[in-house]
Amino acid sequence: MITVEHLTKCYGDFMAVNDLSFEIGEGHVYGFLGPNGAGKSTTMNIMTGCLSATSGQVKIYGHDILEEPEQAKKMIGYLPEQPPLYMNETPVEYLKFVGEAKGLKGKELKEQIEEVIEQTKIEQVKNKLISALSKGYRQRVGIAQALLGNPKVIILDEPTVGLDPIQIIEIRDLIRQLGENHTVILSSHILSEVQAICDKVLIISKGKLVAFDEPENLEKLLSVSNGISFITEASKEEIREILCNINEITQCEFEERADGMIAVNIKTKSDDSQDICRQLFMAFVEKKKVILQMSSQKANLEDVFIELTEGENTDNHSEEREVEEE
Repeated sequence: MITVEHLTKCYGDFMAVNDLSFEIGEGHVYGFLGPNGAGKSTTMNIMTGCLSATSGQVKIYGHDILEEPEQAKKMIGYLPEQPPLYMNETPVEYLKFVGEAKGLKGKELKEQIEEVIEQTKIEQVKNKLISALSKGYRQRVGIAQALLGNPKVIILDEPTVGLDPIQIIEIRDLIRQLGENHTVILSSHILSEVQAICDKVLIISKGKLVAFDEPENLEKLLSVSNGISFITEASKEEIREILCNINEITQCEFEERADGMIAVNIKTKSDDSQDICRQLFMAFVEKKKVILQMSSQKANLEDVFIELTEGENTDNHSEEREVEEE
C-alpha cells in the first residue's frame, strides 16, 4: 500500500504539488492523469525517492520514502519517461548491472534476469546492443529492469510514448499482465489507454487531486452531459416545440442538410440515454414526424478530464521549470 499525505513541492514561488493526499491499495492498475505541468511527474519522482518534497510524507508499505529509503525503494520498480538504459550494453548485461545494484547476486540474480526477460518477451533481442533495438523493445527492457527484485509496486511514467500502434498494444497487454501480480501506477496522456487498462483513475490539476475513482463511476457521478443525435423531417419550430417538453435536455444544436432534413444534436443530464431516445421517438410519432436516424453517445473519460481540469492555465515558464527540475 502507498500512502501520500499532505504532499507539497515548491520550486521558488511555483507550487508544483499542493497538499496532495491519497492512498493506493494492492492489486490494481492505477492511471495518473493531469494536464502538462499539473505535477504528475513531480509527484511520481517524490513517490520513488528521486526527488525530495517541500513538505508532506510518502509511505511505501509503512516505510517512509525519505526516512527509510532502502526499505521503501525495495518495494518499488520504476520506469521513468526516458528509460535509463546504457546503449552500449546488451539487455542481459544491463539487467545484470541493475540487478546487482538492487542487491541481487548469484543464482537469484540469474533466475530473476531469466524471469523478467521471459515476462517482457525480449528473449530474441537479449544479446543485441540496446542501441540497435527498436523503441518498443527499449521500453520492454526498461520495464524488465523495473521488475528486478520482485517489487510490490511498479510505477510507469508515460510507458507508451513514442511507440507505434502495434508496440502500444503489446505494452498495454504487458501492463495488464503485470497488474495481476503487482500494483501498477502509470502516467499517460492517452485517455483511451487509461480507460482501457486501468481499474482506478487519479486526476490531478494544479497540483491538487480533483478525482479518484473507477472510470465508470467518474463518468456517472460528474455533470458531463450525455449526447443524442438524430435526423428528422420536422422543421426547427416543430423540433423546438417537441424538445421543450423533455426536461432532461440541456442543450440543442441544429444543422440543415442539403436533402432538406435537419440534423439535431442534443445534450442531456440524464444517465439513461435509452429512456431519452424513447421519449424523443414517441414525441415525434405523436406529432406525426419521422426520425430517420438516431444515435446516443455516453460521456467518457475524456469528457470527465476536460470538465475537471477546465480553466487550468499553466504558463510555459512554470511548465519548463517543472521539466528542468525533474
